[in-house]
Amino acid sequence: MKVTKTQLEGVLILEPKVFGDERGFFMESFNQRVFDEAVGQHVEFVQDNHSRSTKGVLRGLHYQLQQPQGKLVRVTRGAVFDVAVDIRKSSPTFGQWVGVELTESNHRQLWIPAGFAHGFVVTSDSADFLYKASDYYAPAHERSILWNDADIGIEWPDIGGEPKVSSKDATAICLIHAEVF
Repeated sequence: MKVTKTQLEGVLILEPKVFGDERGFFMESFNQRVFDEAVGQHVEFVQDNHSRSTKGVLRGLHYQLQQPQGKLVRVTRGAVFDVAVDIRKSSPTFGQWVGVELTESNHRQLWIPAGFAHGFVVTSDSADFLYKASDYYAPAHERSILWNDADIGIEWPDIGGEPKVSSKDATAICLIHAEVF
């Protein structure tokens, strides 16, 4: 597995070895030992999630204040632009973001540790998005930061119009007003 560090400490791009021929391909999408070695600690995953969204759907920026989740995310169909935002007050990169294109053909995965807000926008006609979470979903502790917060300045890709967001995400607050780590 190829591991690439990003400019945000702890956020990693993971690229599994893909073996392919005219019949298709094979890859090991997850191996606990290899993953733990890549991130430098043991991470136990307790929940797997799968979402399907159409082009232009933007989900995020989400995090849980209590029961924070680390997420290992990937796309099995389609393409997304995936974003992690550092929301750890004591971090030298607080408020900074990193974005990575995840597609069914590049097989990339993004590791987003606890302490980061997460979101993505679908850039293909539709996308199946899978993620492993290190803690359980806790709706009472879920928070959202506004996807287009000018202070963060995420450079979302052109999707041919305004993104489709949930009412929760449309009414999210800016980072400056958010409860963070």
